[in-house]
Amino acid sequence: MNIANKSVLITGANRGIGRALLNEALRRGAKKVYAGTRSALQHPDKRVTPLTLDVTSTSQIRQAADEIKTLDVLINNAGIAIYDDLSNLEVIEQHLAVNLLGLLKVTRAFLPVLKHSKGAIINNLSLAGLAPLPVIPSYSLSKAAALNLTQSLRALLAGQGVTVHAVVLGPLDTDMNRGFNIPKVSPESAARNIFDGLEKGEEDIFPDPTSLSIAEGWRAGVSKALERQFAVFAPQAAANAG
Repeated sequence: MNIANKSVLITGANRGIGRALLNEALRRGAKKVYAGTRSALQHPDKRVTPLTLDVTSTSQIRQAADEIKTLDVLINNAGIAIYDDLSNLEVIEQHLAVNLLGLLKVTRAFLPVLKHSKGAIINNLSLAGLAPLPVIPSYSLSKAAALNLTQSLRALLAGQGVTVHAVVLGPLDTDMNRGFNIPKVSPESAARNIFDGLEKGEEDIFPDPTSLSIAEGWRAGVSKALERQFAVFAPQAAANAG
């Protein structure tokens, strides 16, 4: 999919990779970019429509879905990452509420318009969802669950014209990763590679050097093989549900 003249919704669009994706979508000629944020966002480009959108708020999600009548690309980017040691259940629940259930609620709300446009869903995930990073285990487990959700949505929506793409992010130079003393790439670079991956039709997009280093192993690995193998059950499951 080429996003020129397309409409795009980005959650968590106020900073970091979300803001970079917003600007990259405009650079590539998007017709309309809906910028979902928890607080008001100002942007000089008239193609940008700010939306108050906390992905944990059912009422705000519903209001956004009522406002957006057509949509080609949904980018689920909103997320949180809190240092923890799995000792606080509330922190785990907070990660799941945003990084997993928020993603699902937003996706469900916009599925009707995405099916109509034969659009695309992009879920920003993490290398920590493939193997846990012990300093942020709650974040890691929420991203692992979000990866599994992404694979499930991909299989379930394949016959309905909606493509689902997993973005496996490595360390970016953002506020979220400020505490990590490791090599990082700019969010602008990652944003360009995410849209390049979408245009190439890549199911799993590895947009930075760290994540790209494991791309070949992932695509040829047992987890990806099992995903393809299990996906054949999706039409059967849908038929049984009907």
